[in-house]
Amino acid sequence: MTEQLAVVGGGYMGGGIAQTLALAGFRVALADVDARTTRDLREKLIMGVQRYAEQGLVDRDAARRVPELLTAAGSVAEAVGEAVYVSEAVPEDLRIKRTALAAIATAAPERTVIATNTSSLPLDALAEAVDRPFIAAHWFNPAPFLPLVELAGDDEDALALAERLLARAGKITVRVPAVPGFLANRLQFALFREAAMIVEEGLATPEQVDLVVSNSFGYRLPFFGPFQVADIAGLDVYAASYATLVERYGDRFSVPPSLAERVAAGDLGLKTSGGYRQTPADRRDALQDYRDHAFTALAALRAKVSPA
Repeated sequence: MTEQLAVVGGGYMGGGIAQTLALAGFRVALADVDARTTRDLREKLIMGVQRYAEQGLVDRDAARRVPELLTAAGSVAEAVGEAVYVSEAVPEDLRIKRTALAAIATAAPERTVIATNTSSLPLDALAEAVDRPFIAAHWFNPAPFLPLVELAGDDEDALALAERLLARAGKITVRVPAVPGFLANRLQFALFREAAMIVEEGLATPEQVDLVVSNSFGYRLPFFGPFQVADIAGLDVYAASYATLVERYGDRFSVPPSLAERVAAGDLGLKTSGGYRQTPADRRDALQDYRDHAFTALAALRAKVSPA
């Protein structure tokens, strides 16, 4: 029997979560501020899935099943009453989220796993509204297409269930510490802060910053994370760059201690068969070949896909 899930909050984020879960074959009950709003949101989400299917973005057979799998509940209680898993995706406001979580916890069966989609609020502050262990399951927009979901919390059974369900929905899950911003937003907002400072200082326009990022280090990010990029570039090169930048920009560009320690010990990354990722020497050529083929494929894809 297909498992019953629920999504509370049908806006851009919650709506995308509901679409993704229904496309994966789950029965999904949606709830929002009132029954009429929820019905309207359901119709909008179904139309969106149909548009995705017409564009070849999702499986057509899966899309055809969404209208029967995605239902509009008349209330939060109705939505969660039979759910094994609930995704809370109301606006990112502590008071609103606590109210929604309390309503979910009151109506959901004891066995139901409750997952908040918070992107920045402390998990322990939200836990005060819930009478059971619960977790964070932080999705990324647009939910049907971005693969990662960050999971945080201490309840092993809840985390394991979330991992199983989300794997069926085609998601990559990573367990992260329950700290504000988790991992992705801490990185993302650090980059945005620096980008905003560049614009505010009159050094570039937003358009120039976006052009620079998407055609330089951002070009690598679909294939390599920051540590692998540093290993390939050379940790000594990174340390020397920080030494120059810190003189102009201050402590936020001081050499990271772990980087300084590695360079001092002679660990310079890929060229010394080490680095943060500890890539062995016999993998060096294959990694560089992968890099070159990946970038060539990305160039072909960008030439094929028209920008918005």
